[in-house]
Amino acid sequence: MNVLVVNAGGITLELSVVDDSGNVVATREIDPWDGHETDAIAGFVADAPTIDAVGHRVVHGGTELTAPTLIDPHVEQLIEAASNLAPLHQDRILFGIHTTERLLPGIPNVACFDTAFHTTMPEVASTYALPSAWRDRWPLHRLGFHGSSHAHVAAVAGSIAGAHRDQRRIVSCHLGSGASVCAILDGRSVDTTMGFTPLEGLVMVTRSGSVDPGLLLWLISGGGLGADEVEHGLYHDSGLVGLAGGSGDMREVVQRRDAGDEAAGLAFDVYIHRLRREISAMTASLGGIDILAFTGGVGQHMGRVRAAAADGLGYLGVAVDPSRNDVAQSDADVTADGATTACIVVTTGEAIEIAAATRRTVLATRA
Repeated sequence: MNVLVVNAGGITLELSVVDDSGNVVATREIDPWDGHETDAIAGFVADAPTIDAVGHRVVHGGTELTAPTLIDPHVEQLIEAASNLAPLHQDRILFGIHTTERLLPGIPNVACFDTAFHTTMPEVASTYALPSAWRDRWPLHRLGFHGSSHAHVAAVAGSIAGAHRDQRRIVSCHLGSGASVCAILDGRSVDTTMGFTPLEGLVMVTRSGSVDPGLLLWLISGGGLGADEVEHGLYHDSGLVGLAGGSGDMREVVQRRDAGDEAAGLAFDVYIHRLRREISAMTASLGGIDILAFTGGVGQHMGRVRAAAADGLGYLGVAVDPSRNDVAQSDADVTADGATTACIVVTTGEAIEIAAATRRTVLATRA
């Protein structure tokens, strides 16, 4: 069964065809993607091998949808209802779903939710300390995101790090336009930096990451901003864009920093500070660390970010070998000699995980 995987991110669109053996046999990335252009999708589908099913990365299914689910009109309504919980993604995801339904009539479409991998988090990690009346009225808890990416890290990290190393405790850093860190124990998520929405946690390209909620209340009650203005600012005008200006692309930020741009320098330093802090927090949730993994567009391709993060984590036994780290762009062990924690680069594998989940879901409906 060949599965077309549609990954509509906040900025990009990634299309892949994955075969029965888990091999990516065709792929294309549209960067940036405006969220409503169909020609690239139609062209890719026309040139691709025969497609038997379509798997969509869906960021948020609300609290009702977590497991991979065959898409029907009711599921589409639930995904649309969760749009205010992931405003950078949901409309783009729905556009991708509607486009593939039109281009491939009769082919099953499956929604694979970012939150699925994190359903194993214990209550102590997923519970917000909010009034019980609120928690009784609404299912308010930490859901976590980038689940397919972190699940792939859990599946392959041991083979990259090598069998001679301890492998139970993995801290996985998915760094892209969105970013999160996950604590993985024996292959299961036990903590992560994102919460009820994909806004919590790390500094991202346009998203703020964690901010004092009292500050947000002040912006509305004391600063005179409307809730819509605050939401837009937190999702679209914050993060690296808010600190450095420009596109917020980490490659551009690094170039400007190297040229002496103070705003870009501060943006990079804030990003790294928060990343180190959250890696340390995930290590605390695990009671230690055996493997530190970097994946996602930034994590996989930018050795400068990996090196800067590792430079502040020596107390955890983390260190990278510059000669290996500087050139690593795919699966690689970049651990420095003598370091007690393995540091690895993992090729982004969301498509492989989504394809596998899609295949299982479709076959289950036919059994």
